[in-house]
Amino acid sequence: MASDVLLDLRKFLAPEAVFGVGAGRLAGRYARNLGARRVLLVTDPNVARQPWFADILASLDESGVGYVPYSDVRPNPRDSEVMRGAELYRSEGCDAVVAVGGGSPMDCAKGIGIVCANGRHILDYEGVDNVPAPCPPLICVPTTAGSSADVSQFAIITDTTRKVKIAIVSKAVVPDAALIDPALTVTMGRGITADTGVDALTHAVEAYVSNAHGPITDLFALEAVRRIARHLPAAIENPEDLDARGGMMLGSMYAGLAFSNAILGAVHAMAHSLGGLLDLPHGQCNAILLDHVIDYNFAAAPERYTDIGVALGASIPPGADLEEKRSLVLAQVRALKAAVGSTATLASLGVTLADLERLSEFAMNDPCMVTNPKAPTALDIRAVFEHAL
Repeated sequence: MASDVLLDLRKFLAPEAVFGVGAGRLAGRYARNLGARRVLLVTDPNVARQPWFADILASLDESGVGYVPYSDVRPNPRDSEVMRGAELYRSEGCDAVVAVGGGSPMDCAKGIGIVCANGRHILDYEGVDNVPAPCPPLICVPTTAGSSADVSQFAIITDTTRKVKIAIVSKAVVPDAALIDPALTVTMGRGITADTGVDALTHAVEAYVSNAHGPITDLFALEAVRRIARHLPAAIENPEDLDARGGMMLGSMYAGLAFSNAILGAVHAMAHSLGGLLDLPHGQCNAILLDHVIDYNFAAAPERYTDIGVALGASIPPGADLEEKRSLVLAQVRALKAAVGSTATLASLGVTLADLERLSEFAMNDPCMVTNPKAPTALDIRAVFEHAL
């Protein structure tokens, strides 16, 4: 009898999560409940300027928890930023970490915790299950609906010497608490709303077609696709629409729970390569690459991609053949991208043909490529990059 994937062994990791307007103001209470007396507050300069940021500081003050701000974090967080943060954590006598921001501050915060608990350079922990000691308590307050770092077992850090992003995958970096507050995302502009939203969609798509998917990740991945298709255009059209922002935060959380456990695929492997070598925006790279990778992968998982197309709103006839399904799914993905203004190309970001060999090499070595539904060659990946120029 053929094996049924529903019966295959799968594990599922998730942090404690609080969702809803006002969740961010629970940061102090959660820090105190975790025994923290002095936290390293990891953020970035733009987040620290937002009007609601003072509420998070006030929650720490009201709970009697001291804090040391650390905002030396850029997009695609660097190994050097992690190490400086770890030095500050130690010198200031911190005993927990609170991250407020998008994926970059949250990944940097995870890296700081790894270094402080384990003592070596952050790059020594690259790979899967290479973090031996548990990290200090970590509370994440996400401010974008896309990265899902607040619920995942991933930390992505840029190796500045090799100009490549490394992935650290470990249950040690799953946050102790994710405080998911849609009200904190209303200050995002159209561009970042679109790019992070399509990033969340990419998480869901890649988790659903991953060769490590399972029944629990499938549930979260498809519901994430449905919510993102419904709420992303509305969040862009009316940034202060809390229903749309809430729908996107839920979609991002569901997608994060899916990919944290099913892992990802070629889109993320290629986006990590772009971010490491050329320091390009992660969400925008995923948005550019998504439909091109679906086109490449489609024949390896046609029914799963068809499920995704239907979840996005495509009408696919029951008797449709492979090429008709491929065409309809790609049209639906591209229609959503166009609707949210995600129309950039790699060439518009400065990528050239001369970059493609190194980009393909780095992508092939990324751990996300292992769970892609189709095993590519470097030449295959180069061709996908070229189509996305």
